[in-house]
Amino acid sequence: MVRVLYVAALAALAQVAYAQGAYPSRSITMIVGFAPGGGTDTTARVVAKKLGESVGQTVIVENKAGAGGTVATHQVARSAPDGYTILLGSVGSLAVAPHIIAKLPYDPMRDLAPITMAVEFSNVIVVQSALPANTLAEFVQLAKAKPGTIGYGSSGIGGIGHLAGELLKIVAEIDIVHVPYKGGGPAMQDLLGGQIPAMVATPPSSLPHIKAGKIRALATTGAARAALMPDVPTVAESGYPGYEATNWYAYLAPAGTPKDVLDRLNQEIVQALRAPDVREQLDRQGIEAKPGTPEELTKYMERELATWGRVVKAAKIQAN
Repeated sequence: MVRVLYVAALAALAQVAYAQGAYPSRSITMIVGFAPGGGTDTTARVVAKKLGESVGQTVIVENKAGAGGTVATHQVARSAPDGYTILLGSVGSLAVAPHIIAKLPYDPMRDLAPITMAVEFSNVIVVQSALPANTLAEFVQLAKAKPGTIGYGSSGIGGIGHLAGELLKIVAEIDIVHVPYKGGGPAMQDLLGGQIPAMVATPPSSLPHIKAGKIRALATTGAARAALMPDVPTVAESGYPGYEATNWYAYLAPAGTPKDVLDRLNQEIVQALRAPDVREQLDRQGIEAKPGTPEELTKYMERELATWGRVVKAAKIQAN
């Protein structure tokens, strides 16, 4: 009851503020749940620049790393619903965290207002160049020979990188150890520095290092090969049919944000995602823009919540 009254009060204040001037009349803050350098941050900055040009206001990208994106998601969920604080959220905080965190301080379907899907893409399983594994089959063989000793990094507990690794553990029947980070950037730095032997990474953070020969790509996690890495087989192709774990980011605002504001945000962000230069920048990094309606995002999130709920239960994943 207290939560309902709190949201109602914020919504009322937002309506008053909105009525006082055309939206947007000042800068917009786009919250990202991971440290700079990862896929979410990269996508946010590309879109923020184009969005700012379109609306005539500065769009500030604020990195609020922690707990697989849930810290940032909670911050936006409790922000004033006036359109000046929005979230670029990910599958981890929006569709996985509700299943692994017993006292999650927000409900993604209740406390957030969908704006539009942003992007979708496969991740890639990468290893140190010194690791004696050139294929996924060799990696699995090595993991079986040394159970519980090979760690794999990800952008955080409950993120798709984490789930992709846990799903691989199930289908390949191996014991590898998850090492969570506060974003893909820090995890990649430790992979490059030799602190971890493997990682489930995003294309933006891994491709330059793959091309430079510093790390090796073993397999991608989508149903089809990634356009950016056509020579890298999928996990499914590598002996595990049906395996699929794709990443996606979506834009949301606090629940109670005025419909006119949500409509404007949808219009402007969709336009930014469809812009040829934005698509080109994202395509170069293996990220596919997927703009749509708030209703489409709502249905997609409902499906993802159900899907990853089943995987979390099967893998017995729990937050630390």
